[in-house]
Amino acid sequence: MLHVTTTCPNLDSAKHLAREALRQRLAACVNILPGVVSLFHWQGDVDEETELQLTFKTTEALGPSLVKLIEEMHPYDLPVITWETVGTTEAATDWLLSETL
Repeated sequence: MLHVTTTCPNLDSAKHLAREALRQRLAACVNILPGVVSLFHWQGDVDEETELQLTFKTTEALGPSLVKLIEEMHPYDLPVITWETVGTTEAATDWLLSETL
């Protein structure tokens, strides 16, 4: 299983990204976690924002298409998108495969 993670500035944009990924079957599930405080360098300053963290559950094969969708739809000029392969149960893997393309 592949977890693709990004952050969004608000719940509306997070849900919009999540729903489109699910509609296109590029993810089987998206978790949205509130209240992530991010401190980061941006345009010569150190900024601080409260964001929501999204974790998309997908397959290795669909990862590149999902990342492209996030890049195209994300409200930020430079969304930080990360991914990692995670272990899971056989039943969860079967579910993931049945819910994605």
